[in-house]
Amino acid sequence: MRIWLNDKPITLIPGMTIRQILIQSDCLREIEKGWMVYDEWENEVGLDGAIENGSRFTLRPAQKPSTRRKKDNGSR
Repeated sequence: MRIWLNDKPITLIPGMTIRQILIQSDCLREIEKGWMVYDEWENEVGLDGAIENGSRFTLRPAQKPSTRRKKDNGSR
């Protein structure tokens, strides 16, 4: 089975989890620093999540929630 992490192909055994990929890729320290794993649609992925062949993931610093307030258009 093959997946991509940050555009690098990784071959793994079926049934492995995101956490096991990070351990195999020596990237678990980034998670400890607050980084997150995102799928190809920018969804946050849990470390115990299942993986499908051909999946693409990105490991990067966590996205901070927007602090911008919605503009009040005065309608009530």
